[in-house]
Amino acid sequence: MNSLRILVVLPLYGGSLPVGRFCAQALRDLGHLVDVFEAPDFYGAYKALDNLNLTSDRHEYLQNTFLQVVAQAVAAKTETFEPDLVLAMAQAPLSHQALKRLQRDKVATAMWFVEDFRLFTYWQSYAPFYDLFAVIQKDPFLDQLTTLGVANALYLPLAAQPDFHRPLELSAQDQRLFGSDLSFMGAGYPNRRLAFREFTGMDFKIWGNDWEEDPVLAPLVQRGGARVSSEDCVKIFNASKINLNLHSSVRVDQLISRGDFVNPRTFEVAACGAFQLVDQRELLPELFGPDELATFTDLRGLKDGIEYFLRHPEERTAMAHKARQRTLRDHTYAARMQTLMDFAAQRLPDWPRNRVRTDLFPPEFPAGLRQDILNLLAKLKLPADTGFEDLVRAVRQQQGVLTDLDAAILFLDEWRKQYGVKTAP
Repeated sequence: MNSLRILVVLPLYGGSLPVGRFCAQALRDLGHLVDVFEAPDFYGAYKALDNLNLTSDRHEYLQNTFLQVVAQAVAAKTETFEPDLVLAMAQAPLSHQALKRLQRDKVATAMWFVEDFRLFTYWQSYAPFYDLFAVIQKDPFLDQLTTLGVANALYLPLAAQPDFHRPLELSAQDQRLFGSDLSFMGAGYPNRRLAFREFTGMDFKIWGNDWEEDPVLAPLVQRGGARVSSEDCVKIFNASKINLNLHSSVRVDQLISRGDFVNPRTFEVAACGAFQLVDQRELLPELFGPDELATFTDLRGLKDGIEYFLRHPEERTAMAHKARQRTLRDHTYAARMQTLMDFAAQRLPDWPRNRVRTDLFPPEFPAGLRQDILNLLAKLKLPADTGFEDLVRAVRQQQGVLTDLDAAILFLDEWRKQYGVKTAP
């Protein structure tokens, strides 16, 4: 498949935000030209509506109106970028109206719904407007999507980004700050609050938000329950002897829910070469083997696992190594994005559409400069047959100081626009 133009639409905030950024990087690593709609840039203005002291109905009206404007901004960016695919993450600000507009303009759209369909039900309203709908659960979710008329639904589990989620050599200071026998990184869901009370007497650090008003766990919660950056998450995973990975549940009558989907933490900890104890999930056995991840099915099993693996560091190391190798082989964001692109090519008629490209190298093009351009394409992870317009877009997306070649390409592009010249550089 040739290099594609893909627009990744991030949510304003939330758990799928880092997932979206990893997807964008993975698509670039696969050689595609990627632009990102930075919805988080609008979050401050969106939250400012809360400070107007309005009635609930007026507040809701303003929120919806604001999100409609953001959705139209996505549509406008699509018209400018002309992507082969718009990939929206869960909670992305794309309204029905904006999705209908993209359908009318024959722009292919996909959503990766990386949430629990039972808890977040807005998919029922939005899924039929997407050409592709990727999910992290199987039946009954896939069956319900079929009933809803969604023809192109795909099971696509979460993943890790190997150049980000990786083993680290921590400084002594970071090891003291982030290290502990036990750690947990995540939000304070009810089942976790109750389960973790069993370990208050241990060297246990809890990281993340939504742990307020819990006097029992308060001494264990780090940084006052502030949000933790993705970078610090990697340090926590590396510094901890045992990373507890208890999937979220709003139920307190069953602390270990044995649900279906596998959370991103499972893959991220594994990619770091760190050890984890994870609750058994319905879809976990097809992703990792029993010699790659240590699991538990109840609170007694969790206690036994903690006691055993704290006494056997060599087994922790061996299992963590196997989990990392499995993740690098099968569970990277690049692998997931390739699966999604292959699925699109199979299911969407005449996709991707043929695109007229401006030849980079006419016959009279200097050989020395040709090699410089090829080196630049390799640096940008673009294929050798990239058109001039796509090269310009990729150069503009770079950060840092422009090279002489970068500046020359941008100057030539402006010259071509001004004088209407349709020749190669």
